[in-house]
Order: sequence, then C-alpha cells, then structure tokens
Amino acid sequence: MDMMKGNRRERRELSTTGDTEDRRLDRKDHASFLRVPRVLCGGERNSATRSLGFAVFAVFAFIVISVSMRAQQYPSDEEVNTQATGVDLSGEWTPVREEDNTGNTELGDWVGIPMNEAARLRAMAWVASIQTLPEWQCRPHAVSYISRGPSQVRISKEVDPVSRQVIAWHMEWLRSIDKAVYMDGRPHPSDNAPHTWGGFSTGQWIGDMLKIETTHIKEEYLKRDGVFHSDRIKVNQFLIRRGNYLTYILVEYDPVYLTEPLIRSTEYQIDAHQNIPPYPCNVVEEVDRARGIVPHNMPGTQQYVDDVKDYANRYNIPWDVITAGAETMYPEIQAKIAAGRARK
Repeated sequence: MDMMKGNRRERRELSTTGDTEDRRLDRKDHASFLRVPRVLCGGERNSATRSLGFAVFAVFAFIVISVSMRAQQYPSDEEVNTQATGVDLSGEWTPVREEDNTGNTELGDWVGIPMNEAARLRAMAWVASIQTLPEWQCRPHAVSYISRGPSQVRISKEVDPVSRQVIAWHMEWLRSIDKAVYMDGRPHPSDNAPHTWGGFSTGQWIGDMLKIETTHIKEEYLKRDGVFHSDRIKVNQFLIRRGNYLTYILVEYDPVYLTEPLIRSTEYQIDAHQNIPPYPCNVVEEVDRARGIVPHNMPGTQQYVDDVKDYANRYNIPWDVITAGAETMYPEIQAKIAAGRARK
C-alpha cells in the first residue's frame, strides 16, 4: 500500500514538473515571437546590415583581385586591342547609276578625261566590233574599268586564324577575277614582275576610309569607247562606307596616255539578296570574217573622224571641246562650250 502511494506521488511530481517545463517553453516561444518586430525594427537590424556590408565588400574585393590578375596576365606594354581597325566592308554590293554611263558609253565621249594626243589617236582608231574577236570575247575586265563598271561586286575579308587580324580584302566582280588587297604591309613587286587584270594591291586604313594602291595592271580600256590606259598605270582607290552605301573613288595616274590624274567615283548599295553567280565564258564565232582581220579605223580615212564627230554633233558639243583633254575636267570649260555653240 505504501509502495502504491509512493508511485502515485512520483507520477504527480513528474506530471507537475513536465507541465511546468512545457509552460516555460511556451513562454520562451511567446517571448521570441514578441521579439521578432524588435529584430526587424530595432536592435538586431544592425547585425543584418553588417552582414550585407560584408557581402558587398567581398564582391568588390573579388572584382579588384580579378582585374589585378588580368593586368598581370596582360602587361601594359602588351595590352589586348579589342577595337576594330576601320569598318567592315564585307557584303554583296550592287552599283548605283550616277555620273557618266559606264555600261553604254558612246564613241567620242571623252569629256572629263585628261587624254593626251596619243590617247586620242588610239581612241579614234578603235571599233567596238573588236570585241567579237575570239581573243577578246572572254577577256576579264581590268581594275580601272570594272571598279566603276556595270557589274556587282562581292567584298570579303581574309582573317588570320591566330591573330584574328584582317590580312586581306577580296573583291570579285561578275566579269572579272578576284582582286586581293593585302593589309599586312608587304611591298609592291619589281616593275618587271608580271602584270595581271587585277594588278597587285595593298591597303591601309585612314580612319574609316580604306586606301588601296594598285600597280602591275595589264593594258586595258578606261571606258569602252577606245580610251585606253597603259600597263604603267597606278590606281589609288578610296573606299568609304556610309551605312548601306559604299563610295568608291579612283585616282588614276598614267604617264603614257594621261596628262593629269583622272579622278572618278561611283556608288554601290548593299544587297542582302544578291549572290554573284559563276561566269563561265565560251568562245564562239560571232562574225564571219577572214582570218587575221582586226576591226579598226585607219588614220586618215573618213571613217576615222566621222565616228567620233557623230557624238559631238548629236550633243552639240564643239569639236575643240571634245579634244580639249584635261580642260574638260574643270568648270571653266562651260564658257568654251557656250562660245563654240554661239559660232554655229
């Protein structure tokens, strides 16, 4: 009996002790809950602010260390140049018809060209049907003509796989060959080196304008009306891109046929749907003529002069203006045209 009473007393004490402990825990939880607003609004907010500040400092320190390590990897005397040189000229370009008509020029249209007497005599002897000869049918156009001719052009860049620098630009017109413009500073070859239709070209950037110097060009016409240049010609080209337009300027020096530099320009427009196709050429018999006949106008004959004078008469341009050469490049020639027309 005494033992049973003792057990009941122990159970009550344990029960009382447990209830008391539970009530203490409840009061602690309640007190913690009541302290939450104080943590958010009062005393312990400083601790959270300090933690955030430490995190920001750690990020800043990481950035500083990274920049410092990169500076050690790339010293100041070997800085990596991430800026492009010049502008990107790549693309498919189609000519914009401006200035004189290069696609359908006329015999005697010499105004604006500083021709000397030798150039005029040769031009007067020229006959368009010479291009029906088998030797002429598949001749590529040379640089001076095709640069502002009626053909589209594709411009692409050749990039060194290691340095990733543009080492050459390539220009390919529909009726011509690939013209490489070397950007690596190589010199031009000897004057005795072979001459080609595309010539030998080197380039350099002047701001956003690409200057190209071309030498070693085969003898060819400047215009398809008998105006020729010699194989001693030197052509400087200046390419200026303005958005979707490309201005192509040529300054040509020929000591054989020109008395002054010939300056001309043309415009190209980007064409996203253009794709220059292959241009295979097959030689055919276009005109039935005796073997060895080369079409020409013989000096001293009536035809030698009449073909050219027909242009002067059609446009009412005095003959002394047609043959004035370099004078026709300047605005003062208008007074000579007016005086010649007044005499008629």
